[in-house]
Amino acid sequence: MRAVAVTAIGGPEVLRLVDRPDPVARPGQVLVRVLAASVNPADLASRAGLVVGEPIEPPFVLGWDFAGEVSGCGDGVTDLRPGQRVAGMIPWYVVRGVYGAYAEQVAVGRDAVVPIPDDLDPVAAATVPLNALTARQALDLMALDPGSTLLVNGVSGGVGGFAAQLANRAGHRVLAVAGRDDEAWVAGLGVTEVLPRAIDLTTVGPVPAALDAVPVGAPVAAVVADGGVLVTTRPTPPVDPARGVRQHVVLIRLVQPMLADLLADTAAGRLRTRVAATLPLAEAARAHRLVAAGGLRGKVVLVP
Repeated sequence: MRAVAVTAIGGPEVLRLVDRPDPVARPGQVLVRVLAASVNPADLASRAGLVVGEPIEPPFVLGWDFAGEVSGCGDGVTDLRPGQRVAGMIPWYVVRGVYGAYAEQVAVGRDAVVPIPDDLDPVAAATVPLNALTARQALDLMALDPGSTLLVNGVSGGVGGFAAQLANRAGHRVLAVAGRDDEAWVAGLGVTEVLPRAIDLTTVGPVPAALDAVPVGAPVAAVVADGGVLVTTRPTPPVDPARGVRQHVVLIRLVQPMLADLLADTAAGRLRTRVAATLPLAEAARAHRLVAAGGLRGKVVLVP
């Protein structure tokens, strides 16, 4: 099969299309023919050597979330069948590039995938696992009182966009920081107030909770009221302990029932996602350049 490998630590030019042995579904695994694989900022960081824990020696394969068709089932997997469409997430920081979603096929544990609703396109489905699960679990960490106000920074992005929608549906008042010239789409997510990206955050708040999905660190932390809660997608400088702010970094977990609900909500239009571009595996380097340049309106998705 073909896959995209990081051949050296560096820029997008280190991504190369390579031939690898076809994976085989072992007991408890499913073999999936990948139809779509989302490109995430975490992929760009890993390609550049910015990974948690010990460095990863090239070559390695990138890619967290994917959608595709089951092409084989290992022993013990009886509830899925070949031809069934599924979406899932590879715990990339665990497998550390031994395999990834930037490939024509992946063999993953049965607990890594859920069926895709019939009326959900695989490209859209591939944008859901990492970003929507992160958003949902970030809100769970906050443990907000009913009707709370929270600031979400980065609502034009995947995690922030899903988080704003989920918080709004839960009855919270959402102050949403939009990307440049993206206020109209953010307003369409049902948020309470859209804040432009150029806003001076010192003029906002205090609010009891904030999700810094970009993250930018201190400017968002300053908005949180003393005794409030701040959740970020990457480590940021600690808040002064005297302020009593609960500070969390959301560490993504694949929870099958949660992912199934998020996919069902996306299929039904209760959650909105958007795709900026689809590109073949051979253009993975271009995909990384597009994401790095910023200003996209949606995700870049590789379609093997």
